[in-house]
Amino acid sequence: MKHILVTNDDGIDSTAFGPLSEALSPLGEVHIIAPERNWSGASHSITLYRPLRCRSTHLRTGQQAFMTDGSPTDCVRLAVLGFLKEKPDLIVSGINRGANMGDDITYSGTVAAAMEGLLSNVPSIAISLGGFGADLDFGPAAEFAALLGRNILERGFKPDALLNVNVPVLPRNEIRGVEVTRLGKRTYRDQLVERLDPYGNPYYWVGGPAVAEEAEPGTDVHAMRDGKISVTPIYLDLTSHALIDELAAWDWGWSAPVAVTAEV
Repeated sequence: MKHILVTNDDGIDSTAFGPLSEALSPLGEVHIIAPERNWSGASHSITLYRPLRCRSTHLRTGQQAFMTDGSPTDCVRLAVLGFLKEKPDLIVSGINRGANMGDDITYSGTVAAAMEGLLSNVPSIAISLGGFGADLDFGPAAEFAALLGRNILERGFKPDALLNVNVPVLPRNEIRGVEVTRLGKRTYRDQLVERLDPYGNPYYWVGGPAVAEEAEPGTDVHAMRDGKISVTPIYLDLTSHALIDELAAWDWGWSAPVAVTAEV
């Protein structure tokens, strides 16, 4: 029996859990551990200086789940460090409301949970739906997550990279296929908006809409714009290998200390 951990950054009340767990259940036993609130934009934060609380609950579908006051990354750490009796064979983080493409992955709690799975040597998927709203159809994304999970569990997948998946908000029969992509570039029109509370104290809203002008062919942004599911392998080695030799040739103005031999 395979064991599959499902988590997210939208919180335990996400309506995506029902379709996703139902689609994954033929592949193995599905365990759900999710934050008790929304952690969108939390990135790879972990809880260090206070205890984590994790308690049993039930989804709207009646399925048992666990919710924690920690982050999405904490959910994965709990699972792989022994909260679950069996270490997961697969981790699926999502289905997120809103795409996670390009630079988004550096902020995304959805992708961070999959990163933690990768660090724990477990094949991991982050999956997002490119839209917002109360009436999203998670069915096509859940179906694709199950298809991808089946491939991973049957073929074997060395966890050197996580798979970041973005699914367009289209009916199943209008999705134009699957493309394996690289990360694209998303530009945001971020603004700092200052307002005053009823007591005259300032507070701030920071953010703005995404503007995806740089949709180069081969990128996740382009695939989504073309109505395709994007699958991007994400490797955690952030080293700029192209700069290693160049930087090694710089004059750093720093020399190793000269060893002093004590006189006898």
